Amino acid sequence: MKILITGGAGFIGSNAAARYLNAGAEVVVMDNLSRKGTNRNLDWLEANNKLEFHQLDIRDTSALNKVFAAHRDADRVLHLAAQVAVTTSVTNPREDFDINALGTFNVLEAMRAARIFAPFIYSSTNKVYGEMTDVGFEERNGRYGYVGYPQGISEERNLDFHSPYGCSKGAADQYVIDYSRMYGMRNMVFRQSCIYGYRQFGCEDQGWVAWFMIASQLGHAISIYGDGKQVRDILFIEDLLDAYDAAFENADKVAGKAFNIGGGPDNVISLLDLVTFIEQKQNRALPYKLDEWRPGDQRVYISDIRRAAAELNWKPKRGSAEGLGLLYNWIAQNLEMFDEAAAEIESPARR
Repeated sequence: MKILITGGAGFIGSNAAARYLNAGAEVVVMDNLSRKGTNRNLDWLEANNKLEFHQLDIRDTSALNKVFAAHRDADRVLHLAAQVAVTTSVTNPREDFDINALGTFNVLEAMRAARIFAPFIYSSTNKVYGEMTDVGFEERNGRYGYVGYPQGISEERNLDFHSPYGCSKGAADQYVIDYSRMYGMRNMVFRQSCIYGYRQFGCEDQGWVAWFMIASQLGHAISIYGDGKQVRDILFIEDLLDAYDAAFENADKVAGKAFNIGGGPDNVISLLDLVTFIEQKQNRALPYKLDEWRPGDQRVYISDIRRAAAELNWKPKRGSAEGLGLLYNWIAQNLEMFDEAAAEIESPARR
């Protein structure tokens, strides 16, 4: 089997590449190596001689087209390359658009030009649903929860882009679905909630679960934007990769569909819950400071994952307590790597 992965040296991409390499697949990774930690992830992957790596940017149509044309026999395509932070999109909306919206269009066109009709998964985001101010929430037991929506937010909810990041990812999301309709491509969209796990160089700007654990173990300050009662459903990286596999295997049945992918209502934590988890691991109080709310921040987001369960026969296998423990211990075992990168990955904003 041959799989093409854009953004394949990032957090999710490197884990996906490693899984396929370990299964004996030929893996073609494309990444511009701009994000902190990608060089370390690439070094880790390059121990396997079945890896083919191309340092390129998905905004470079010429380089992108050459790689896709050379691999017309690809069996799967996983598109993960992206600008990943809301805060960065607000600071530089043009770059955010160029990478997320136009970059995804470039990938789709590269596939179409090469006549690649292999199953294709696009990594989208829950941010396509916007701030969701119309959804009622209330405080219960020190954290926010929906009023109604016991199973979370389903794919039937109207899209409502909020922030340049939401717009760029949402536009790409819709292009991927429409290319499936218009050109017969077997495309699928994953609107992902908070993913966490090994090889995640989290920072204040993105990857908050990993960042809290990294910062706490290195003795760095932690800022919480808002009151810390915000709730997310979280999903461990291995469970996400299982979902990718399930979608690839069922592509003929589910092409053109979007799936909300997260931990679901059984794997929900607040920011303060994570602080408590770390305090219990370290047997000490964890200092943090509260800062102003950020525009567009969802008080609650929980994925309704019943469509994925019904149509992909998938559900998370690892509960949040188990997954958080695995990540915490992995960071502790590799703390030297994070200590060397600390100055690089620290950022003035979070998520």
